[in-house]
Amino acid sequence: MVTVSEAVEYDVVVLGGGPAGENIVDRTRAAGLTTALVEAELIGGECSYWACVPSKALLRPGLARADARRVPGLAGSVEGPLDTAAVLAHRDYWTSHWKDDGQVDWIDSTGAHLYRGHGRLYGARKVAVTSPEGEHHVLAARHAVVVATGTRAVIPDVPGLAAARPWTSREATSAQHAPGRLLIVGGSVVAAEMATAWQALGSQVTMLVRGSGLLPRMEDFAGELVAEALREAGAVVRTDVSVEAVVRDGSTGPVQVVLEGGETLEGDELLMATGRSPHTEDIGLETVGLTPGGWIPVDDSCRVEGHDWLYAVGDVNHRALLTHQAKYQARIAGAAIAARAAGTGALDTGRWGAHVATADTRAMPQVVFTDPEAAAVGLTLAEAERAGHRVRAVDYDLGKVSGAGLYADGYRGRARMVVDLDREVLLGATFVGPGVAELLHAATVAVAGEVPIERLWHAVPAFPTISEIWLRLLESYRG
Repeated sequence: MVTVSEAVEYDVVVLGGGPAGENIVDRTRAAGLTTALVEAELIGGECSYWACVPSKALLRPGLARADARRVPGLAGSVEGPLDTAAVLAHRDYWTSHWKDDGQVDWIDSTGAHLYRGHGRLYGARKVAVTSPEGEHHVLAARHAVVVATGTRAVIPDVPGLAAARPWTSREATSAQHAPGRLLIVGGSVVAAEMATAWQALGSQVTMLVRGSGLLPRMEDFAGELVAEALREAGAVVRTDVSVEAVVRDGSTGPVQVVLEGGETLEGDELLMATGRSPHTEDIGLETVGLTPGGWIPVDDSCRVEGHDWLYAVGDVNHRALLTHQAKYQARIAGAAIAARAAGTGALDTGRWGAHVATADTRAMPQVVFTDPEAAAVGLTLAEAERAGHRVRAVDYDLGKVSGAGLYADGYRGRARMVVDLDREVLLGATFVGPGVAELLHAATVAVAGEVPIERLWHAVPAFPTISEIWLRLLESYRG
């Protein structure tokens, strides 16, 4: 920790200590640049304490039990309920009990300087920091200031909602008990994963989805298969419904949700999973001509448009709201900052160049850890068609692959690859089914590497594995 009473100059100042900020620190320090990191909460950010890590710790036992129930000779041994207390304790272990000592030790090991407190831009190349103790510091950046402050959950302006103290993703991933009845408003990743986790942990889950289905950013069949499985697990999934009001009396009483048309539903907790907004409302954007509370527009090196010293990485730039993409952007931006600081000449800004975050738009991977899992990379069929590509979608029933049948009795799943017919390369791929998350990186390599279909034909999948789906897709494409 560093405590100062006057302005201090660094090569790089990073505002936000989540995964994106940590990776900027790593890259800039590796390049020999002096770096300061400013964070008001826990080092490691949303992902480590309230999102990716705790949610997967909550989900894994239920997914493992579901897989075991599909295996002959084992199914009868796993019919009982999960040990909820043990699951929550394991979740607490993986969040380090919401303490960041280990992350702080890592920052210190890099030689970067950590400032605890609220940071705000203070005009060009400067950040003002107010510590929890009320101390004030001003940090000046020779080369770059990087904004990596992430996002926060959106609480819609629904009558009675704020007073009802709804759960957001933070409460859903850090709760210390399973609510008897959990109402979830939303149909995207957070909603689907938390419905899966808490239904498995003993809650009666009801999902209220404004749209026509779950996981609207993926291929339609992904949301359909996930919704079908949730219903079979006992959850209620209702689509095309709108919440008009929320009522809750007292501090711990039941919460009532009033739907459009007047129908009322009651639960013990209400999770609002209706989107994210940028955490930029009080970081001084107005001092550099940007809009407080807005997304920060950047170029492909993650440098803010019109500011040669300012960068924004991770969720705040709205390119790809995923932890792994935030870290990727930080690696790209860190390399660009280092190259510009060294004055080594023109950056490598060609497609897939060292200083451009091309994967954000062409090869972004994502896994939804529901039962079944949904994994996708690149463009969906609809996205490819809207972009003007001449494409063909090839679908295959994953349950017909020998490896899938051996993985689980009654295996249900589906795969799709989207082929650019002019170049005969993959633009996207989607897999839905138990255990498909581990198929995704091969698809990501194929999309990012623009591997020709004729070469993929020579990438022989091992038998009998679920990855033999690649052979079936290619056979279907070739006819």
